[in-house]
Amino acid sequence: MYIAMNRFKVSKGNEEAFETLWRSRESYLHELPGFQEFSLLKGPEKEDHTLYSSHTVWNSFADFKNWTTSEQFRKAHSRAGGANKPLHMGHPEFEGFQAVLIQRGGETAPSAA
Repeated sequence: MYIAMNRFKVSKGNEEAFETLWRSRESYLHELPGFQEFSLLKGPEKEDHTLYSSHTVWNSFADFKNWTTSEQFRKAHSRAGGANKPLHMGHPEFEGFQAVLIQRGGETAPSAA
């Protein structure tokens, strides 16, 4: 499993507009093989911004890379950074993670050998 995250520092007072933008967009993620789920997470509030993270789960890093070079990716990001007033401070900060251990409710983690 591969998890891709982008952190956004949303300027104070723009939280509702930022969430509405994400709710109303067409992501095309469901069209890509290996896509599992998407979440928009709202984090702590600071003096000048609120932290958000977009979070996608993929079957593999290869599936995520395929997304980043796809026509669906270009279409989904065509409005990013457009003529709209910037809602967040600076560029989003990307973080990617390869799953090492996964534990779900009702399951026991494998023991180390």
